Amino acid sequence: MGLFSRDKKESLDKGLEKTKQSVFQKLSRTIIGKSRVDAEVLDQLEEILISSDVGVETTLKIIRRIEDRVSRDKYVNAGELDKILREEIAALLSENRNTAAADFDLELKIKPYVVMVVGVNGVGKTTTIGKLAAQYRKAGKKVLLGAADTFRAAAVDQLTIWSERAQVGIVKQGMGADPASVAYDTVNSAKASDVDIVLIDTAGRLHNKINLMNELSKIKRVIQKVIPEAPHEVLLVLDGSTGQNAFEQARQFTSATEVSALAITKLDGTAKGGVVIGISDQFRIPVKYIGVGEKIEDLQVFDRDEFVDSLFHM
Repeated sequence: MGLFSRDKKESLDKGLEKTKQSVFQKLSRTIIGKSRVDAEVLDQLEEILISSDVGVETTLKIIRRIEDRVSRDKYVNAGELDKILREEIAALLSENRNTAAADFDLELKIKPYVVMVVGVNGVGKTTTIGKLAAQYRKAGKKVLLGAADTFRAAAVDQLTIWSERAQVGIVKQGMGADPASVAYDTVNSAKASDVDIVLIDTAGRLHNKINLMNELSKIKRVIQKVIPEAPHEVLLVLDGSTGQNAFEQARQFTSATEVSALAITKLDGTAKGGVVIGISDQFRIPVKYIGVGEKIEDLQVFDRDEFVDSLFHM
């Protein structure tokens, strides 16, 4: 990933402010008057991480790593706890780094690169697609949107508005049309029009896993009639502000389809930013984008080092 611009870094710092304040205010109170990291400090740290929606399993993993360091180093000053925590969270995220660079201006090795976007209604799925389209378009890419969420009246209209705002093409049919048919028309058009990247919106319903699986599988099958190796990416959009509910949505979708990347939105309005760490660790799926504000450029390519720096920067 390229260097973060000052504006992007400021946006990230601001977007994670609530999580940072929540974690560090509690962490500061935990270590006041303590000369070393002991069992009581670790118990309180565990509580802090869980309350920030890092998740129980990931929290316990972090605590075990810190315990190992305390045991190995024999004496760890409580004042060093934030530094140790920063290092262990960075290490945890590095174990699941996205190997494919995701900068918008990088040359795509596959054309058209087809992304199927999934997620429940209300998580910011359609808005995320619109912001991605705008940033890829700004970077000089030719983008085509596919409005395959045909069961929610506002979805097609919303995506159409975004296509106009981002100045990119869109393929759509009428309300209630077969989503797979829309997806098929979209990739056909993309292939014929020398499009760089295709973003296909899908229905955001979790009515039951079997129906969801069947629907997503059908969309994949028809896309592959045109481009056998597509979709090249299945991007799951999650609302970071919902905390543990985002974990449940991740479970549902990862069991219904092969999710290959995550976009975690609405981190600016919550103190639950730890969800990024927990979901990445538990599901072993790379976080590719995070949403830290309302502006188009506030949907950022996830950079592990910058994320951890913003989380711990005082």
